[in-house]
Amino acid sequence: MTHMSIKKFFTNWIVRNLLLAVIFVALFVLAANVLLGVITQHGKEIIVPDFTNLTVQEASRVASAAGVELAVSDSMYIRRMKPGAVYRQSPEAGEHVKEGRKIRLSINTLRPKQVPMPSLVGFSLRQAKAELQRNGLRLGKLIYVRDLATNNVISQQRFGREIAPGRELPSGSSVDLVLGLSVTDEKTFVPDLVGQQYQRAVDVLQESSLNVGRLVFDASVKDYADSTAAVVYSQNPGAYVPFVEPVTMRDTLVANSLRRGSSVTLYLTVDRTRIPEKR
Repeated sequence: MTHMSIKKFFTNWIVRNLLLAVIFVALFVLAANVLLGVITQHGKEIIVPDFTNLTVQEASRVASAAGVELAVSDSMYIRRMKPGAVYRQSPEAGEHVKEGRKIRLSINTLRPKQVPMPSLVGFSLRQAKAELQRNGLRLGKLIYVRDLATNNVISQQRFGREIAPGRELPSGSSVDLVLGLSVTDEKTFVPDLVGQQYQRAVDVLQESSLNVGRLVFDASVKDYADSTAAVVYSQNPGAYVPFVEPVTMRDTLVANSLRRGSSVTLYLTVDRTRIPEKR
């Protein structure tokens, strides 16, 4: 092909438009790949920091450095804890979230406010716990009595006396629930609490219809702040583990199940090296 024919070929409007289209598509693909890389990097997962025992101002600085946002969702008065300190967060510390995720904080108020006692009779255990938390109260002891409906609230009590709906209580007060227990649904499995932070361990026990018994803190726990940040390194009774040899399945169920309302002793530490590896 001669020089003139080549020049004529490239000056043809069809060829020129095709070349421009190819160049445009190539640039578009290149720009899309660069933009996708930026977006992917922006949405990378990060580990949620532990805001427990920090003030909102301290937590804000940590959140800014970590790339997450904060929102105070509720507050409760907790004695012996630093006023204004975070006592709970969601998602919890150590979870993986996208950058920019909003972390909801529950903080300790300066002094307890008075909140009305809700009416929980007839509620399920799960519903009653959620309603207590919504009203700034805590679930206390679970007391089981014979009834046809298991985990149905029969009575709401404080210090062994029934609490009438609408009565004013200090925010953060614990409320004991009297619950039904049928003969056919008496037992519950013991959950595995090892590695769980104290408050989470309490929640899991209550969801399993069990109570917290003794709390045994090791020498690493120096003060109240340490106690709220402590994690479970052992428990008694141990957790339900299916298919443990050489005992039979029936023996395993008997050994790792309790009557609803029973207590579990927790051993806690802030020294995470004491937490055994999961088998």
